[in-house]
Amino acid sequence: MFGEFCDNYRFLARYNRWINGKLYEACDELTDEARKQDRGAFFGSIHRTFNHLVVADQVWLKRFAKCGADNGTPFTSLTAEVLDLPEPYKLDMVLFDDWEALKAKRVQLDVAIEQWAAGMTDAYPQLIMRYGNSKGVQREHAAWMAITHFFNHQTHHRGQVTTLITQAGGTVGVTDLIALV
Repeated sequence: MFGEFCDNYRFLARYNRWINGKLYEACDELTDEARKQDRGAFFGSIHRTFNHLVVADQVWLKRFAKCGADNGTPFTSLTAEVLDLPEPYKLDMVLFDDWEALKAKRVQLDVAIEQWAAGMTDAYPQLIMRYGNSKGVQREHAAWMAITHFFNHQTHHRGQVTTLITQAGGTVGVTDLIALV
């Protein structure tokens, strides 16, 4: 049963890379000022929302790496270079003010996410994850719950970014997951 979970996560990782590429490509057509303009979204601007996704992805990938390592399933793609989030971190921090640096980090993360999903064993989603959340509350649950959240969280904020790009006069085109089939 969990092998199907892993296949789904591999598909979501592929979609993640594809749609992030489309969104960043659409944003390349905007000025830096337009990308950084506060448009009233939760993180304000396109740029800040993309920074949030980088922070959140690194937080979750660190947790996934720890869960794997704690259970004899190391993920070689989740290197210190990929997971170079400063401590302490804030979910709304701007890690990259420079657009090209932000894009480069996104590409690096997306490659690592695909490699992580490709290396996931059928048993991994069943493992119990233990970690402290961003408020220090200790959490414990099956890894599949967090992995599902990880991909859903990205989709949630990319939907916001798609709206912000449209508000800025840009266009993204087809964003549907099924377009990859």
